[in-house]
Amino acid sequence: MSWFLNFMNSSIGKKMQMAITGILLCLFLIVHVIGNLVLFAGPNAFNTYVEALSSVKPLVRSLEVVLALMFIWHIFNGVRLTIENRKATPEKYLMNKAAENSKLTSRTMGLTGSLIFIFLVTHLGTIWRLFQLEHGGGKFYDIVISGRFGFNNIYYTLIYIFAMALLGLHLRHGFQSAFQTFGWNHSKYKPLISGVAVFFWLIIPLAFMSIPIYFGLLGGGN
Repeated sequence: MSWFLNFMNSSIGKKMQMAITGILLCLFLIVHVIGNLVLFAGPNAFNTYVEALSSVKPLVRSLEVVLALMFIWHIFNGVRLTIENRKATPEKYLMNKAAENSKLTSRTMGLTGSLIFIFLVTHLGTIWRLFQLEHGGGKFYDIVISGRFGFNNIYYTLIYIFAMALLGLHLRHGFQSAFQTFGWNHSKYKPLISGVAVFFWLIIPLAFMSIPIYFGLLGGGN
């Protein structure tokens, strides 16, 4: 057991934990964006979808706890790795980071991650909390579209779009870094990995953005 703990506390062990939690969180994004896109089907479809989730609330709550723990652990390891890198000698730090220093996405991982975290806390404190208070009242669509913190609020709409743009930047570097950590960066698989990465860092954020753009900026659904 001691060897396992030593490995998990090593630099590569922390990177492995970052990679695993990051990929699992990416998989959650697929489920979440599919659910959000149900908004385009109208009030009845979206309210029915949310009420269906409410019917299995114990399972949903368990998954939410697991997701929260993964997210916290992902942040914790990210902070630890950043601190360790900054404590390294200047020569070693520059040598190890030389290739990354030319990329905006790698230089801003800490910043984008922090801003995404702030957005997530805001999101949980507004729309998610209102969903919990509604308890099957059939107003979930109205909460998202025309509620106080819905997409009729131009400020929330713009913040949401900005947060999704940051998510794309964060995922662009993080997703490919995860595969490098696993050692799956062989030139033979690079085109496939790059293609899958585009789906996560570009397609998914754009899918999320389409909702505030349509309902908020274009006034759809009114």
